[in-house]
Amino acid sequence: MSQSATLPREWHRYTPRQRLVRFLSYLTVVAVVVWAVSEVDIVWPWLFDAPNAMADLLGRMMPPDFSRTDAIVMSLLETLNIATIATMGGVLISLPVAYLAAQNTTPNRVCLWIGRVILVSSRSVNTLIWALLFVAIFGPGVLAGILAIMFRSVGFIGKLLGEAIEEIDRKPVEAIEATGASRAKVILYAIVPQVVPTFFAVAILRWDINLRESTVLGLVGAGGIGLLLQGAIDLFAWQMVATILLAIIVVVLAGEALSGWLRRKVI
Repeated sequence: MSQSATLPREWHRYTPRQRLVRFLSYLTVVAVVVWAVSEVDIVWPWLFDAPNAMADLLGRMMPPDFSRTDAIVMSLLETLNIATIATMGGVLISLPVAYLAAQNTTPNRVCLWIGRVILVSSRSVNTLIWALLFVAIFGPGVLAGILAIMFRSVGFIGKLLGEAIEEIDRKPVEAIEATGASRAKVILYAIVPQVVPTFFAVAILRWDINLRESTVLGLVGAGGIGLLLQGAIDLFAWQMVATILLAIIVVVLAGEALSGWLRRKVI
């Protein structure tokens, strides 16, 4: 009996070729990361001094300044109004766009591509970029913030609703079509009941997202609590900055709790 026949066979998860491929893949990833870091213009002394700078900034923020609580509350209400109105407008606009963008409901290929282009255009532009554009058009204020969040919401809501429409059960649609019902009745009685849960879920989720996004619109002049925050930062009023940040955190947590409660009640 040969020596190779008496030795136990050792099991390996990967073949030598697979191990070589995995090693080369890891090596490539490390090389790409190192190259990316080397291309970034990092001021290393500032990076190493960042913990001290953060500690100094936190020291300047303590204790928070509550002398302008009334102004903060009014700005938070304005932020809440921006998020709510923009969500409602985004929902109304996204409904026909989702209908056009869904393959099983769109009238023709031209309408399909029109709907898809609207959704992609909306989602491709960041909310702050939309805000900058509308501030340039309508001037600083709440209107620019509402339009910015509304245009951003159309792509998000329309995309998810369009996918929900494409995934509906065709049997109710075919049954109502067999009765000779009009297209409007088919949509009302066969399609809408199937997508209502998704509609409410997406609308509530988008309102929660819009509430968070509306807190920073003021940084570009589009109204809300961000405008007060930017002013406090410009004046180096760090204690006021701490108060505003705490207020934003409280509002976002409250919005999260409210959206969770609504989802449980509605869906």
